[in-house]
Amino acid sequence: MDALRFHVDDQPVQVSDLAPTTTLLQWLRASGRTGTKEGCAEGDCGACTVLLLDEDGSHLRAVNACLVLLPMVHGRRLWTVQGLARGGQPHPAQAALVATSGSQCGYCTPGFVMALTEAAHRPELKQAPAQDWRLDDQVCGNLCRCTGYRPIRDALRQVAGSCPDDVVAPHLRAAPGGDARASLHYQAGDERYLAPVTVEGALAALEQHPDARVVCGATDLGLAVTQQHRRFPTLVSLERIPALRRLDVVAGTVHVGAALPLCDLEAWSEQGLPVLHRMLRYFGSRQIKHRATVGGNLCNASPIGDLPPVLLALDAVAVVAGPGGQRRVPVRDFFLGYRRTALAPGELLVAVELPLPSPDTLLGAYKVSRRRELDISAVAAAFAVQLQDGAVAWARLAFGGMAATPARAAQAEAALHGQPWGPDAVAAAQEALQADFQPIDDHRGSAWYRRTLARNLLLGFFEETRQQPQVPLQPRHTGTLMLPGGDR
Repeated sequence: MDALRFHVDDQPVQVSDLAPTTTLLQWLRASGRTGTKEGCAEGDCGACTVLLLDEDGSHLRAVNACLVLLPMVHGRRLWTVQGLARGGQPHPAQAALVATSGSQCGYCTPGFVMALTEAAHRPELKQAPAQDWRLDDQVCGNLCRCTGYRPIRDALRQVAGSCPDDVVAPHLRAAPGGDARASLHYQAGDERYLAPVTVEGALAALEQHPDARVVCGATDLGLAVTQQHRRFPTLVSLERIPALRRLDVVAGTVHVGAALPLCDLEAWSEQGLPVLHRMLRYFGSRQIKHRATVGGNLCNASPIGDLPPVLLALDAVAVVAGPGGQRRVPVRDFFLGYRRTALAPGELLVAVELPLPSPDTLLGAYKVSRRRELDISAVAAAFAVQLQDGAVAWARLAFGGMAATPARAAQAEAALHGQPWGPDAVAAAQEALQADFQPIDDHRGSAWYRRTLARNLLLGFFEETRQQPQVPLQPRHTGTLMLPGGDR
């Protein structure tokens, strides 16, 4: 295919001869849509926020245009701040910001408008005043450089959940056509972008192009493009494979597709697996979580990834597909070293399996970072402890930011095993952490700071769970669930 086709602000667009690594933000501004601003170009400030319609037309998602590669919007519909007004009337989000004097210098305003527009079309936010954290979450990915947050928050309160579906239709939910679900092979010059619709097609593409880079949400690869100005001869995208965007709950195990956006996993886990929801709440902004995926966070293999500690504590298993078929790798064996995984050349991570813990399992997840939201962790931790007659039958203590890979604290776990769940056992496990990890000094924290954090997080987990009854962690759904972006 020599051209990309999509809709911007209800207008059909055809683009050709642009490198696949051209970002949506670059194209928008070059095409005259300069209402969408460029701030950090790394998904941190939200100035470039636009709205992207799901492939099935079910959800509007606020995303960072600076981290979306242009081929990713082929066949899709998107809206910028310049396309919200209808019949000379502003969108309710725009009107609310004007009414509350929510714009100062105006540079951040377009991004806030788009975040508030998404909020307006989220029915669950009608109850937001009783759940302030949901409002915080809605705009935590947007930076106001003039610190005018109070009027912006007032506008958000006015508009959240205010637009019923009949207001959205038809112009925000018009069917985008079949291209959004079809496979894509786009080439410009010596660079190509391949987006198959099956796992088999993706494996074949990797076999044909062994040096290809796999991409899905591009929240990490996008930084290589915008900050390091890298180019990739071949990109193989997994975003259009419905089988990888599934969430199934079968026989006490949650099967999470590797391409499932984290916002969808977060929505399910609020009731289905609260310990996972607790970490995802502070994973990043909604704009990031609309694009970031489970598989991307694992295959990135960062020592400070937020999901791996939770997956390690839950004894999760990675499902890997390759030319020889599928194999299952415990997540504890998935990380081989700094930025290295157990994936062999030509293999793909296709799913993660999470055994649902029993209701009486003690669970906790923690993230320590300089900012509460939208920040990289200094140390992340997740713990699972099973008691039998008051003693520790088994414990899984997992940390990120303490070693070259996310890892479990084997010595600390051994110190707890068979001991009464009490201050003495926890103190012994705290001491044993010294043998488990030798953290490094860097700009996010000294080795002393990280060791102290790890000890204190374990102690905090004990204090949090010693007298607190465990809430049964039952899945909200059983059988097969297709979340937005997959076939129903």
